[in-house]
Amino acid sequence: MFIVRLIKARNRKIIYVHLVHSSHKVNHSKNTFMKNVLQQLIAKNKEEEMAYSASRLAEQNHPKTSNDRRNFLKRTALGGMALSSFVAYSFEDTISETTSRVNRSSSPSELKITDMRYALTNVMGGTAIIRIDTNQGIYGLGEVRDAADVRYALFLKSRILGQNPCNVEKIFKTIKQFGGPARQAGGVCAVEMALWDICGKAYNVPAWQLLGGRYRDKVRLYADTPEASSPEEQQRLINFRVQDQGYTWLKMDVSIGELKGIPGTIVNGKIWEDANGNLSQWGDMQNSMSYANTAHPFTQIQITEKGLEHLQQVVENVRNMVGYEIPISTDHYGHFDLNNGIRLAKALDKYRLAWFEDMVPWQHTTQWRTITEAIETPTTTGEDIHYLENFKPLIHNRSVDIVHPDLASSGGLLETKRIADYAEEFGIAMAMHQAGTPVSFMANVHCAAASQNFLALEHHSVDLPWWENLVKTVGGFKMIDKGFATVPLTAPGLGIELNEEVVKKHLHPSDKSFFKSTDEWNKLRSHDRTYS
Repeated sequence: MFIVRLIKARNRKIIYVHLVHSSHKVNHSKNTFMKNVLQQLIAKNKEEEMAYSASRLAEQNHPKTSNDRRNFLKRTALGGMALSSFVAYSFEDTISETTSRVNRSSSPSELKITDMRYALTNVMGGTAIIRIDTNQGIYGLGEVRDAADVRYALFLKSRILGQNPCNVEKIFKTIKQFGGPARQAGGVCAVEMALWDICGKAYNVPAWQLLGGRYRDKVRLYADTPEASSPEEQQRLINFRVQDQGYTWLKMDVSIGELKGIPGTIVNGKIWEDANGNLSQWGDMQNSMSYANTAHPFTQIQITEKGLEHLQQVVENVRNMVGYEIPISTDHYGHFDLNNGIRLAKALDKYRLAWFEDMVPWQHTTQWRTITEAIETPTTTGEDIHYLENFKPLIHNRSVDIVHPDLASSGGLLETKRIADYAEEFGIAMAMHQAGTPVSFMANVHCAAASQNFLALEHHSVDLPWWENLVKTVGGFKMIDKGFATVPLTAPGLGIELNEEVVKKHLHPSDKSFFKSTDEWNKLRSHDRTYS
């Protein structure tokens, strides 16, 4: 029989194949078979080596190849030895060379960050993808959280130039001080994503492997479902997600916006309406006294019994359309205090919703615990929390049943994995918020694959037909299949490359530049240490 042993030598994987018969005699036919296989491998590898050498020479001679990259190619010209040159070597060493997965276009210990550039996509009203380049031609993709200012990332360029991108945690600890709640952490997280993408490409392994391995081969998604103008339109949106796309988890808004124009449903609402008569949670962000900028406990809006009955009917209609096999999460109720939040939650408890999300601001840890203890439906918050230290009060106090980080705010892949692991110790599950491009989506997929207490990941762009086409998957795997994201099992880094022509078609009108030079952000102008 064949016995396959894995050993480590010279910092690479060697597969040692030992041919043994049960009577300790070498089986001649099996040995002959293996030699034939080896000859085929040698022939195939020789062809690949010729093509590989030709591609390296072409890159070396290309006028746009940088001097650093050209010197690297010359220096490593002997790195890829043809298998045919190993014919006289031992069987074990030949197999080792055949199966080695070393990325011969990379020397990780010599990697240096040389540039950062961006493209502003039209996803979520302007979401920037950044690209971090290195001296060896390997680059990484990251994303500044949905609709956040790309300057949150560009500001960090001068602080990472010349660094080895594989020192991810070291760089993260250097720049994390420049991140804050919600989208203020967008730059730090974008850089962290891109670093893991580079590191995975350099070592030729998927990002989940660098996080400690995976628990799952596919990641369950929950599909965001917007409010509809009629029950018929709501049914169409649901059918598209469940029947056409195969999603097994949905999320809906249960907003007091549904009560617009219905007399006797809200107390104290009129004074907060905008020019269009809406209680808009995303209104005039420059007006500190607007409804959009007033935290929930401070509006004194209340929902009447008539209003509760109407919102009950909205949820019952959706539950009847969906059935009880599919979880339904809820969000965006409006800005009102915990008392009205509890009243609304109790009115909807009977519909067995998956969770109530962001009923009050995340900072109000004690209020969250009051809500959680008062209702039967699970509670969750976290999409605007940055870093593990700010999740700890919620977790320690068991203020919520589920933590809900947005990886583009919570610190990137490793920090979000740490949040998941910490919550798991307290018996708290993790769902993941995501409303960006496929770049942050795939970063979330890798983190979700590596986290045991994971429930579901949000997909916010189900209705954008071009969204998936912004990238190409490495190896051609299907990014989303029947309501689940595919975990790349072999593709290095995040497992995607930009589909540049599609990205160019969907740039934001305010900035049509496409990875233009950002040299104005190269110079470091401050001393950043936070202590004396």
